[in-house]
Amino acid sequence: MSLLRVENVTKKFGGVTANEGVSFELGKGQIVGLIGPNGAGKTTMFNCIAGFSPPTSGDIWLNGKKISGLSPEQCARAGIGRTFQVARTFTSMTALENVMVGSFLIGRRVAEARQRASKLLDFVNLGRFADKPAGSMTISEQRRLAVARALAVDPVLLLMDEVMAGLNLTEVREAVEVVLKIRERGISCLIVEHVLEGIMPIADAIVVLDYGKKIADGNPVAVSNDPKVIAAYLGDE
Repeated sequence: MSLLRVENVTKKFGGVTANEGVSFELGKGQIVGLIGPNGAGKTTMFNCIAGFSPPTSGDIWLNGKKISGLSPEQCARAGIGRTFQVARTFTSMTALENVMVGSFLIGRRVAEARQRASKLLDFVNLGRFADKPAGSMTISEQRRLAVARALAVDPVLLLMDEVMAGLNLTEVREAVEVVLKIRERGISCLIVEHVLEGIMPIADAIVVLDYGKKIADGNPVAVSNDPKVIAAYLGDE
């Protein structure tokens, strides 16, 4: 059984169709890349899955349970963690306190939240920043901090929105290492990414959107050689 199943999802904003009849699946322990040109509808699809913006039509299932139409909190409790395109950290709070915020979704004991947050900071290689304000961290570090906070809700599926954007080669490698470590924990990852050099080598499958529609879905090699995908990124000859 698939962990995540997206069935014929359409999302409209008035007369604008952001996603149209999109279907794909993600298995347990998989890394799946969700790619496409700017404006393809990738973040809108994330918002539908995470409960920020319910689909206009179609269904989304997680572990056999229908989650389309649930609130973000209900989706998080169902097992979805999520990061955003822009790292949304609480800049005046310490890195440890930022991750503790996520921990409070699954428990109210401060000591337990602190311990969990400390372990997650070590997991994403940010333990040395535990007592430093998040606002003093680099963009790369804040992106990993956002990942740690998303992991604090104990997800079975992590939605990662452009965690490699704007990073240099060394920082991309660090981000990739964190993603692989997350999969080793048995957590599935759905990743929106424009840095194809980062996502293609580690993804089990790639889903490609263009103008809100799915134009390709399969293993990275086949997808990267698909004429429709090449045309979407580079234009017709």
